[in-house]
Amino acid sequence: IDTNWKLGFIGRNGKGKTTFLNLLLGKYQFTGSISASTKFDYFPYEIAEYQKQMPVAEFMEDLKPGCEIWRVICELEELSESSEILYRPYCTLSPGECTKILLAVLFSQENEFLLIDEPTNHLDFDSIEWLQSYLASYKGALLVVTHDRYFLDQIASRIIELSFGDRKSTRLNS
Repeated sequence: IDTNWKLGFIGRNGKGKTTFLNLLLGKYQFTGSISASTKFDYFPYEIAEYQKQMPVAEFMEDLKPGCEIWRVICELEELSESSEILYRPYCTLSPGECTKILLAVLFSQENEFLLIDEPTNHLDFDSIEWLQSYLASYKGALLVVTHDRYFLDQIASRIIELSFGDRKSTRLNS
């Protein structure tokens, strides 16, 4: 995987897309080797049970060290979301609000290589369009997993499709 790519990863449930991301993150033992000269950042962030009772403003530094609240607020505004959701307990937020907050945290500072797993889940049409535009103009490296081929066609320079156990690689025209 080249760090200049915007890579899309698509396939039916259970084909190993998220497993691949977790292998890149070093979460699973495996035979062979993966070498990476870059740091990965993964979306969605894992929220611990105790954090779900807290406002995200109180634990976002745990999700992304160095995260600054003013930058998260700027990203939320881009997503047409009020900054007040940062101060409500996470468990009281709608699934769409949770997704938007986690995306705002993700985009609040420079990243080396983003691994983004199903970013359009729980987003409304306008938010999906915003995210599509944002990722299309994003200057860093991306690996995006989704079931939405149209979404990938708009943002990815390359797409890997897992189907029936076979890998298919497609290069898109930029």
